Amino acid sequence: MKQTEKPPKSKKTLAQKLNTEKAAGYVFILPFIIGFLAFMAVPMALSFGFSFTRYNILESPVFIGIENYVTMFTKDAKFWKVFGVTMYYVFCSVPLRLIMALAVAMLLVRGTKASGFYRAVYYLPSIMGSSVAVAILWKRMFSGDGVINTMLQAIGIPCSTAWLGRSDTAIWTLIILAVWQFGSSMLIFLSGLKQIPVNLYEAAIMDGAGGFQKFFKITLPMLTPSIFFNLINQLITGFMAFTQSYIITQGGPRDSTRFYAVYMYQNSFTYNKLGYGCAMAWFMILVIGLLTFILFKSQNKWVYYESEG
Repeated sequence: MKQTEKPPKSKKTLAQKLNTEKAAGYVFILPFIIGFLAFMAVPMALSFGFSFTRYNILESPVFIGIENYVTMFTKDAKFWKVFGVTMYYVFCSVPLRLIMALAVAMLLVRGTKASGFYRAVYYLPSIMGSSVAVAILWKRMFSGDGVINTMLQAIGIPCSTAWLGRSDTAIWTLIILAVWQFGSSMLIFLSGLKQIPVNLYEAAIMDGAGGFQKFFKITLPMLTPSIFFNLINQLITGFMAFTQSYIITQGGPRDSTRFYAVYMYQNSFTYNKLGYGCAMAWFMILVIGLLTFILFKSQNKWVYYESEG
C-alpha cells in the first residue's frame, strides 16, 4: 500500500508571524535592548579596552598593558587617599540615611489625612538632593556667614566656623546632605511596614511585650528584606556621589572631601588621562561588585523571608 503523503505545511506570511505574542514581546523589549547595547554594554566594553591604553581623547589610544593599574595602586598617592575618603563617606552616610528613613517611615505608617502630603515633602529632597542648585544652597548654608552659624548665634552659641574650610567638618557637611536625601528609602520602608501582619503585634501585646520588644522582635526582622534592598541601592549610590564634592567643596580642604568619582572625572577630562580614568572606573566596579556579593552571600544569615518561615 502506498503511504499517504502529508500535506505540505503552509508558510506563514510576515503579517502572520508578527501577529503573535512572541513577536509582540520582542517588539516591546527592542527599545530596551537597543538602549542597553548603545549606552551600557558597548561603552563598558570600550572603557575596559581603554583601561589598558594611554589615551588623551585627542590622539589615538596606545596600548600599555596594565601600566594604568600599576600606577593606580603603587605610584598615585592621591588615589588611596581619595578611595579612603569615599569609603568613609559611604560607611557613615549609608547607615545614618537608612536609620533616618526608617524613623520617619515609622512616624508616617499610621495613616492620616495629611499622610500623602508629608510623604511628598519628605521624598522631595531625594529628587532635588543631587542637583547643582541644592549643592550651591548647601555651600552657602555652611559658609562662615551662612544660615547654620546664624542659627547657632541666635540661640546663644557664638559660632563663626567655616565648616567647609576644615578637614574634620567639611566631610560631615556632605554626609549630612546625604542623610537629608532619605526619601526613596523611606518610601520602601513605609511599604514594608504596611506588609507586616497586624496579628503579630496583637499576639505580642497579649504576651505583654513592650514597644522595644515589638520593634526588635517583630518590626526589624520583618523589615530585613526592605533593609537589604535599601542597603544595596544606597551603597551603590554612595560610591557614585559626585555633585556634592565637585560643587560644594571642590575636593578641599587638602583632598579631605575629594570623592572617587570626582577624581576619576578629573583624571579623564581635566588631566586628559582617559585611559587612567577608565582603569579607575573598573576598579570601582570591582569594589562595588565585591561588596554586593558579600551582602548577597550573607543575607541568609540575617534577612528573613516570610515564605521561609
